[in-house]
Amino acid sequence: MIPAPPSRAPATPAALGLDAGGTATRWALADAQGQLLAEGQVGGLTALMMGQAAGQAELRATVRQIRGALDGAGAPQELAVVAGFSGYSEDPDQRLRIEALLGQALGTPAARVRVVSDITLAFLDAFTPGAGCLVYAGTGSVALCIEADGQVHRAGGRGSLLDDGGSGYWMAREALRRVWRAEDESPGVWRESVLAQRLFAQIGDSSWSGTRAFVYQGTRGQIGELAQAVAVAAQDGDLAALEILRGAGQELARLVLALRRRVGARPVGLAGRAASLHPLILRTVAEAVPPDAAPRQLALHSHATAARLAAQQDAILQRLPDA
Repeated sequence: MIPAPPSRAPATPAALGLDAGGTATRWALADAQGQLLAEGQVGGLTALMMGQAAGQAELRATVRQIRGALDGAGAPQELAVVAGFSGYSEDPDQRLRIEALLGQALGTPAARVRVVSDITLAFLDAFTPGAGCLVYAGTGSVALCIEADGQVHRAGGRGSLLDDGGSGYWMAREALRRVWRAEDESPGVWRESVLAQRLFAQIGDSSWSGTRAFVYQGTRGQIGELAQAVAVAAQDGDLAALEILRGAGQELARLVLALRRRVGARPVGLAGRAASLHPLILRTVAEAVPPDAAPRQLALHSHATAARLAAQQDAILQRLPDA
């Protein structure tokens, strides 16, 4: 946990914002006017953890770490909370279960907790509803437009088994597939591949058993982190890595075009760690879409936006479906 000290004495803290992803969960504490008082980071959380007792226990323990940091920042027990969760399936029953668990772990009434998807939260950080579309590539990938009335248009976001094209997980999977198919044909050829060397250095093992254990015993977030190795290999001029990054850009461009077909021309923002790994990704997206749909790269602060929405009880939260 890496809490930042409050910039001033938090006399009237009113709200907590959470941006929960597979790799990390960022939190922000705000006063009644939505001004940031403190922020920090703990381990990753996803809505998928609600499916098993062990996952729920881990979620509860991680949220209690946040509660401890809030106590250290002088926050009161009861807070308004807005939390964006990756893996949230737009299921109102699931939302209520997560809200109840968060409320219990934070010591605040569940009625004061509002859970949305992480991409919905990211959109609200990037755009006023109705003003644009967001394409997000982190561990997974998805695109979203939210209208002023709360209507949600979504493309992608169907998970690693079905899609998530252009995401960190997708890049890692494509890279490992190339490396091991090359090994099928010429065992030991990985020693001549910058991409393979970078991947195996990050995994910590060059054997198939090492890769197998990393992939099939690791989390989606851990696998997605291998996209960093792909980006480093591309910087070193590895042609296979460059092809993978170009392919990621083409996959993300598909999301732009899918939403454009449904909602018309709008400004497009591109965000997420995977999307910013290498400039070739943004360049490829821009080349594959009409000029007026060329995306602008965004650096998001969704946890702070969540705290502001909670503090000000933003009306858009009431208009949103279970998105």
